[in-house]
Amino acid sequence: MQRKIVDFAADCSFQAASKKMHEHYGIDIPESSVRAITLEHASCMQEETFIPEQNSQDFTGEAEQFVGEMDGSMIPVVLFNDVEDGDKRKTRKTEWQEAKLCQVYKLGSNDKRHLATMKGPNKAGDQWLNCALAQGFNPKSSIHCVSDGATWIASQAKRVFGNQGSYLVDYYHLSEYFADAAEECVGYKKAARIEWRHCQQERMKSGDVSAVIAELDQHRNGKKGKAANKSEECHRYIRNRPGQFEYAAARAVNLPIGSGEIESANSSIVQMRLKIPGAWWKPENAEAMLGLRTLRANGEWDQYWERLG
Repeated sequence: MQRKIVDFAADCSFQAASKKMHEHYGIDIPESSVRAITLEHASCMQEETFIPEQNSQDFTGEAEQFVGEMDGSMIPVVLFNDVEDGDKRKTRKTEWQEAKLCQVYKLGSNDKRHLATMKGPNKAGDQWLNCALAQGFNPKSSIHCVSDGATWIASQAKRVFGNQGSYLVDYYHLSEYFADAAEECVGYKKAARIEWRHCQQERMKSGDVSAVIAELDQHRNGKKGKAANKSEECHRYIRNRPGQFEYAAARAVNLPIGSGEIESANSSIVQMRLKIPGAWWKPENAEAMLGLRTLRANGEWDQYWERLG
């Protein structure tokens, strides 16, 4: 029965899961019980998503190419002041916190492993490495990391993978900067803006970053913060990420230059459950539900329940 409850609650609200238990099995389970049972198992699943803590040097195997991606998604959370006595509802506050989802797979494989956390960048980086180790990453391996331009993701790729890893800014995320800057560079006519954007994209694909910088340099206003124009923002975005636009080298060996797969996974694994209308989470409960959702995505659902007997 608990498996059925958690199965429903993994995909819909606790209230909806309670209704589904009545509809499908004729069993009345209070919403509060559904929540308690689901979160208890989710916490256990969260612990089971980790392989034993080992250093990558402990693993041996063939030299293989891996791909790693990381993406964030803002989750609505509710915080309570546990120090003050009385009605906790009077001291609560709501905010948005980032859920960080990573995935790793061998190049050419459809077997992807995911982990996610509401905690800080180092925790997300540790999970990234854990995913790689679980997929067979070893001292002979290489991993190609790609994501949007978030600096914390690039920092974690360097921290956990070192010289075995490379990092690429998502090509399509960069293209959005070109689209924003186009009007300042060539005017408002759509055809001219599209042609200009395509020109910069092809330059970046071929590795001619200096030509793009020179083009933007003619139109940027040199200001900081909100005073910067779009050309300045694009120029700064590129110059602050040296070595992260090696698209030509990646394409030459059939490595991806976009992070669309992790963005799709973020939608189906994280957002589909944790961002349903009306849902607000305690951070620790959101963390547990991420463990549940990634365990299912990793194909370990049946094994978990079999271990429980």
